[in-house]
Amino acid sequence: MTRAADPNRNANWRIWMSVTLCFAALLLMAANKSDDTADSELEPANARKIESERPSAHLVQVPLPITGTVDLQLKQKIDRFLSELQGNGPRPLLILEFTAERGKETSGSQFERSLSIARYLSSSRLGRVRTIAYLPEDVFGHAVLPVLACEEIIMHPDAELGHAGIDEEFLDETIRNDYKQIAQRRRVIPVAFAMGMLDKDEAVYRLTENGVRYVLTDELEQLQKEGQANDAKTVKQAGQSPTFSGSELRREFQFVSHLAKDHKELATALKLAPGSLEGDPSLGGEWRAVQINLRGQVNHKTVNWAQQALRQQMQTREKPNFICVWIDSHGGSPEDSVRLAYQLAELDADMIRTVAYIPFQALGDASIIAMACDHVVMQGEAKLGGPGVYQMRKRELEATRQTVKDIAKLKGRDWSLSVAMIDPAAQVYRYKHAGTGDTRYFSQEELDEQLDQDRWKNESELKTSHGLSGVKASEYGIVKNLASDFEQFKRLYSLPADPETIKPVWTDMWVTKLAEFLARPGISFLLLFAAWFCLSAEMAQPGLSAPGFAASICFLLFFWSHFLNGTAGWLEVLLFLFGGVCIVLEIFIIPGIGVFGIGGAIMVVASIVLASQSFVIPRNSYQFSQLPASLSMVLAAIAGIIVAFVTMRKVLPNAPIFNRMMLAPPAEDELSERSQREMLADLDYLGGKRGVTSTQLTPSGKARFGDELVDVISNGDVIHKDVDIMVTEVLGNRVVVRRIENED
Repeated sequence: MTRAADPNRNANWRIWMSVTLCFAALLLMAANKSDDTADSELEPANARKIESERPSAHLVQVPLPITGTVDLQLKQKIDRFLSELQGNGPRPLLILEFTAERGKETSGSQFERSLSIARYLSSSRLGRVRTIAYLPEDVFGHAVLPVLACEEIIMHPDAELGHAGIDEEFLDETIRNDYKQIAQRRRVIPVAFAMGMLDKDEAVYRLTENGVRYVLTDELEQLQKEGQANDAKTVKQAGQSPTFSGSELRREFQFVSHLAKDHKELATALKLAPGSLEGDPSLGGEWRAVQINLRGQVNHKTVNWAQQALRQQMQTREKPNFICVWIDSHGGSPEDSVRLAYQLAELDADMIRTVAYIPFQALGDASIIAMACDHVVMQGEAKLGGPGVYQMRKRELEATRQTVKDIAKLKGRDWSLSVAMIDPAAQVYRYKHAGTGDTRYFSQEELDEQLDQDRWKNESELKTSHGLSGVKASEYGIVKNLASDFEQFKRLYSLPADPETIKPVWTDMWVTKLAEFLARPGISFLLLFAAWFCLSAEMAQPGLSAPGFAASICFLLFFWSHFLNGTAGWLEVLLFLFGGVCIVLEIFIIPGIGVFGIGGAIMVVASIVLASQSFVIPRNSYQFSQLPASLSMVLAAIAGIIVAFVTMRKVLPNAPIFNRMMLAPPAEDELSERSQREMLADLDYLGGKRGVTSTQLTPSGKARFGDELVDVISNGDVIHKDVDIMVTEVLGNRVVVRRIENED
């Protein structure tokens, strides 16, 4: 007997099936959504989890070629690092960056020194850390040995590794056996492959049967005799160059774990926080700090001194491991700034920490020096980059851009923001990585250089044409820390006291201090005011001498102070002197034409303006902002002349001492009465008469003819008091006289 189907039961079963299918679809959609979110952007909780899982890292540079005591110094650095390790957590990373000094070949490493490093790196002592060889450039010769001794290899895509035996005329069994031992310890690169890198006459083959393995010719022949190795593929032929690029070792052989063009990509590959790849020169010990001050205009003299001071410090017995570069400058010489920047960038970051401290400004090319340091510390309102005192021309800017890019890459940084500090036309954008959530700042050119450029999403364009404040520079990652003052700066780096300040010898000289004081805008204004005041006084009362002498001293101090401070040169001095000569010619020699007077005045004004600034024609916002200060020097001259005129007319004639030098002008009622009297007077009877001056005629004054005192005017010459004169012409009330020469 069969049971009839229950319609209610079938209906319930269909309902449950529908609910189950809907729930499965929802789960699938949620999974897809979570995958999309992971690809686009990390959630804050996931980001914090990744941050906590990131291991610590220490970067050590291995200078190539490995000669002299390089192995001993490298071991000492690593030993100090190992002694400071604490805690459990993820195994710390020890990254060895193999780089050659500028201008040196990467080959030429000594076998014994290289082997010593390789044995040390592959020993049990380094089991506490994960060793990574980073090759940003070619590594040839026996420097290949330490690379083989690391647990992991990361390379620049275009860098090449191999040709280990390039420096050996004959490869004996000792060298071969040592290479085999090091390769067997780590097996990052198979032994046969490593031997192919050592000996160009070796052929290397790849077998894929029962897994991938590499063999040399002898082993291949033995396997073929046994009826194996039928799938052998030649990787390197005998006599072929035993070098392989990073791209080949990564994509074809999988011996290289990642490709990285710089420290930024290296940090991303190792899942490290951006900017974390730097060593600690103090290694937990005390800083031996020195300070170099770069204030005012950057010029050849200042940079030469700074470079010499750095070299001398590196030669001392107790070498400093902390250099503070105090910058308060508006730039001035891109060529000299680049020279100093290169020297700072090439200092061993494992041994010396360089920090640029910017309390106020590092404008124009001065920003290149700041960006060449390991760290930049600024006050919040300080300014980095943007227009400076020197405006670069197009060709000069292009060359400097390339140099700034090279320095940024040398420091392992993105270069776009560094370039934007000197190039107002540079366009920089904020990008966010779709996978890691990291934020970086690229120009389009630098974005094209990224291996995973498709995963960087453009968020916004940055405004950098006028430089960056300390707050903005900190937000963009250029500035390591913000410090409200130098005391906070010292606390940031645990400096127990002020660093020893290294200063040029000439800065301690009283002459230099006096010149700096006199070159201040306010003091320069007073100097010019006094100079023109005294000069006007001398012109109004020729023969006094003291005002003329004082004016000469003031002009001398003005040009001398600006000459020593680099804003004035011989051009300004010659313009001023020649302009003064032209004015004198106009007044005393060839009056009335106007060419010499106007031209001389223009040259004098130009000399004062040019002496007050380091540029000729303003070309950027900074130079335009400095132009009013330069023009104020001209206002000082005008003010001096006006005040001198008023003073000579109103004040000095009534002063107790100066009233003996010049007569007071007549009162208004006296002047009116005299005018009325002179209108009725007939002075024709004075024609040809002789008299004596009662006052100095400059050119007007008074003279006595018998018992009569008459206003007279000379024929253009200055005639002193108590000098015999004779009337040469009478025109109404105007009596013209001349000096009577001695008559024998």
